[in-house]
Amino acid sequence: MRTIRVPAAVCGLLALLLGLPFAGGTAPGSVDSAAAGAVAHLSPGALRALVLPTEPYVVLALSVLAVVLCLRAGRRVDAGLALAAPLLAILLTGWLLKPLYDRWKNGTLVYPSGHTVSLVAVLTVLVLVTRRIIMVVLGVLALVAAAAGLVGLGYHYLTDVAGGTLFAVAVVLFTWSVPRREPAPSTG
Repeated sequence: MRTIRVPAAVCGLLALLLGLPFAGGTAPGSVDSAAAGAVAHLSPGALRALVLPTEPYVVLALSVLAVVLCLRAGRRVDAGLALAAPLLAILLTGWLLKPLYDRWKNGTLVYPSGHTVSLVAVLTVLVLVTRRIIMVVLGVLALVAAAAGLVGLGYHYLTDVAGGTLFAVAVVLFTWSVPRREPAPSTG
């Protein structure tokens, strides 16, 4: 599991650096403006449908799925991490990074995107639990859809979504790389 520490560190560093140009500000960058223009033609109904993957009930259902998969495989420690890693990412985002970066949009702190952190953290856990390429593909599709919706509805800038993605992956990978021992199965 130590091999995932390098990508975790890279993602974490990139998330921290990406927000620096926008810290304390509200103005979008050129990439943010281009992304907003690219989804401006979508209807409000379509945009609301695209952000569905970030809704708490969807994220919670995906979390439960990850825990169930771990428990069915007899991986109790991983089941605990499947809950703890996304929760840690969400708490660090809301309590530390958002106030630290102080980037505002529509009266709300937006960097990094908490919507994105919650979704990507759980999707990253599912990729680690299932180790299936299909989970990577489905995760990327869900993220792209959510990003379009979040930007199109004006909740976030694209850089907020990118920062949230990088930070969520970093936290989950770091958490997953912590050395641990699975308890021995009961013989009695």
